Amino acid sequence: MSKPKVAFYWCASCGGCEETVVDLAEDILGVVEKVDIVLWPVAMDFKYKDVQAMADKSIFATLLNGAIRSSEQEEMAGLLRRKSQYLIAYGSCAHLGGIPSLANQFEREQILKFNYEDAPTVVNEAKVRPQLKFEENGRHPHLPELRNVVRSLDQVVDVDFYIPGCPPTPNLTKAAFAALLSGQIPPKGAVLAPDTALCEECSRKASKPSDIAFTEFKRTHQKLLDPAKCFLAQGVVCMGPATRSGCGAQCTEGNMPCTGCFGPTSRVRDQGAKILSSLCANIEAKDEAGINQVLEGIPDPVGTFYRYGLAKSLLRRKVNLSANRVPSSK
Repeated sequence: MSKPKVAFYWCASCGGCEETVVDLAEDILGVVEKVDIVLWPVAMDFKYKDVQAMADKSIFATLLNGAIRSSEQEEMAGLLRRKSQYLIAYGSCAHLGGIPSLANQFEREQILKFNYEDAPTVVNEAKVRPQLKFEENGRHPHLPELRNVVRSLDQVVDVDFYIPGCPPTPNLTKAAFAALLSGQIPPKGAVLAPDTALCEECSRKASKPSDIAFTEFKRTHQKLLDPAKCFLAQGVVCMGPATRSGCGAQCTEGNMPCTGCFGPTSRVRDQGAKILSSLCANIEAKDEAGINQVLEGIPDPVGTFYRYGLAKSLLRRKVNLSANRVPSSK
């Protein structure tokens, strides 16, 4: 009996999700025993034509990490959707848009102009930019097109499951493989992580204030942090109350506040708005000048509250799913 075929693919991301597969350590040997890895560009050679030649639905599961920024990534997402029985958004970028989607604060032209013309380290007097098509000596090389916005995977194709995290923890990856290979398929659309707030697994939970009045916010480098006390009680922004658990509270155990990479629980529609409304409602000052003074302690609100989820935010660049999604044969 042939083993189930599994694929890994990397779109707009840093590569950390690929590392977490390797971080399975000896457990990856157990996975390899049970599956046939047919696509993993970071670890093995492949050609697009090899994937195109595969029968539709012949891949049991594809773990695709990274947001969708370019036409090439969009094409591969559609191709792997057709070839896979189960398509899994693996990691924050595929799940929510991730850090790449912070680019959605800017127009595409603004991004290109800065990077190829205006950046302090760029010398480009002719203002040359990469061209989508080029001809030289009979060759016709071409480059992917940068799309107008960064999108999460499910804003482009239909997604079956989500494994959150930046990157996902090895234990969640292992548990997901175990569930799929055992036939214990979770409900479509499930996020394969606990559906409780991070505060529930944080060792500082007992010191979390039930009633607080913020007089200032400090960043982590501006004060000596108490390793046993809730960050919010210390006037430091922590995304824990608006973030799904399952990471083992690794950041808070390392004396750093949660930045929200596991995304919201099922009860939260907009992760950034959830924590923002909570913090603002508990500012001690009630006059505009006093409120603004306190909020000056958060110099980058978008990067703080939407570090991983701007693509899915209700507040900016809403994507028309039906107009942007690649058709599925499923």
